[in-house]
Amino acid sequence: MAKNMQDEVAYYYDFHPTEEDLMGEPSVHTDLVHYLAEVLKWLFRGQPRAVYENLNFYQTVNPKECPLVPDVAVINGVNFRHLRSWRVGTTGPAPQVVLEVASQGTWDKDLDEKPMKYALMGVKEYFAYDPNPRPLRRDGRRLFGWQLDKEKQNMREMPMGPTGRLWSLHLESFLVPETQLLCLYDSNGHLRLTRAEAMEQRADALAEKLRSLGIDPDQI
Repeated sequence: MAKNMQDEVAYYYDFHPTEEDLMGEPSVHTDLVHYLAEVLKWLFRGQPRAVYENLNFYQTVNPKECPLVPDVAVINGVNFRHLRSWRVGTTGPAPQVVLEVASQGTWDKDLDEKPMKYALMGVKEYFAYDPNPRPLRRDGRRLFGWQLDKEKQNMREMPMGPTGRLWSLHLESFLVPETQLLCLYDSNGHLRLTRAEAMEQRADALAEKLRSLGIDPDQI
């Protein structure tokens, strides 16, 4: 019982907004974050992999610690639970993969500061994407990725391929920029879907099969 009480920390930022919270986000940002989370939830359905949106991640017992709050985090080996926050090493392991979606106020930090911060947390892959209609960087690049270098305890930037896509070992997918969307594809080039998209695709295939048999699916 004493150990459990010691592990419980009332973190200040679980009950108060962080600086990034106060900035607000445009709809293109929030829509993409939710879309990516839904794709990943359906991809890893039935597996012990938890997918979280905007969850506070802590690493110490300091109640005033400012958390890292990734837009999307994927944690292998655990099932999803409804939580206020996550303390790495106590609640469970660090995320294997983190995705950040750019906004005007956070993009510089996403690219310059967060790779090292996520490396120190133990994140294995970190991706940052700019969905804004006009890219925030002058060179127009939207997608960046890093992999953890355990020996050097830092992040190594992934080389960009000629098509602008990046391979994620832990998501078993290519990340492909498509203007305001960041899409995931398997190694055979098939688009990763959300649950709703998969159900719609299945319904369309069934309707087409019925039509081939001379049955009007709208009359059933």
